[in-house]
Amino acid sequence: MTEPLYPLLFEPVLKDYIWGGRNLEKLGRTLPPEKTAESWEIAAHEDGTAVVTNGYFAGQSLTAVHQTLGLDLIGTNNAWAQERNKFPLLIKLLDANQPLSVQVHPNDDYALAHEGNELGKTEMWIVLHAEPDAAIIFGVKPGTTPANFRQAILNGNLEQYLHQVPVKAGDVVCVPAGSLHAIMGGLIIAEIQQNSNTTYRVYDWHRVDADGKARPLHIDKALDVINFDQVEPELAQPTLVHQADGVSRYELCRNRYFVTERVEMAADAVYNGRCDGTTLEIWGVIEGGVTINGVDLTAVRFTLLPAALGDFAVKAIQKTTLIRSYVTGT
Repeated sequence: MTEPLYPLLFEPVLKDYIWGGRNLEKLGRTLPPEKTAESWEIAAHEDGTAVVTNGYFAGQSLTAVHQTLGLDLIGTNNAWAQERNKFPLLIKLLDANQPLSVQVHPNDDYALAHEGNELGKTEMWIVLHAEPDAAIIFGVKPGTTPANFRQAILNGNLEQYLHQVPVKAGDVVCVPAGSLHAIMGGLIIAEIQQNSNTTYRVYDWHRVDADGKARPLHIDKALDVINFDQVEPELAQPTLVHQADGVSRYELCRNRYFVTERVEMAADAVYNGRCDGTTLEIWGVIEGGVTINGVDLTAVRFTLLPAALGDFAVKAIQKTTLIRSYVTGT
């Protein structure tokens, strides 16, 4: 390998779904005239790939960088993704100016059987901003069965089976594949997920697009994959995993695809880490600012540390809150 390795910065990919607005401007995004629903911050998917903005790889898509670096970029813990020629993760910001559809995502086995080479979709959300009375739909109510759920879809009265949870800024939601869910209006969310764009909608609030057409539903596939045993699940509770020298790390969500932590740093604190070839690391600043191996990172921005980077140092310029994601392979 002759290419240099360093923290990669990206120009995001913007998506203009029906439920978006202009709230991502508050996070420093320059938006087109139309409303924007999602900013794909770190993405290498056929539906959108972010472009590197700094250093040796500037101007290249993340897809192209992955093709060049392979496991040196994503790490041996992601060998299963490399075998499928997939970048493992996708990082988004979402402006839920209006409610998203009630939906579910498949697991890898179902996606492989029904969606070609697409991955399943386990994801997590970190609430960055919440209007008063903001809420999500997460899981089902007691007594919900596939039969009465299907009938409620057909009757247009699905709400009776949907578990609604109030949320506020800072809340964390771990959303395994198979979870029935919807992000309701008035929320800005950071999302860490498998690199997939497969969604099965079951209910879309009777709305239509600019052409007067309703978005398609995927009732049969959704009923195949919804986990009806996920009855009234609770929000994830952060767990302190390490605290020293002005750096506190809290585990937010752990699954076979990624681990995400919240990292709180006092001004001038330093976190020393090492990318030893097993996993990439993705760091995002939520509040404050840091440098990582001399690369500036401010709120709200993300950087990708290649798996074979070696030693790195996160230095807090001021009091800073970050999120960190990596892959354990277990």
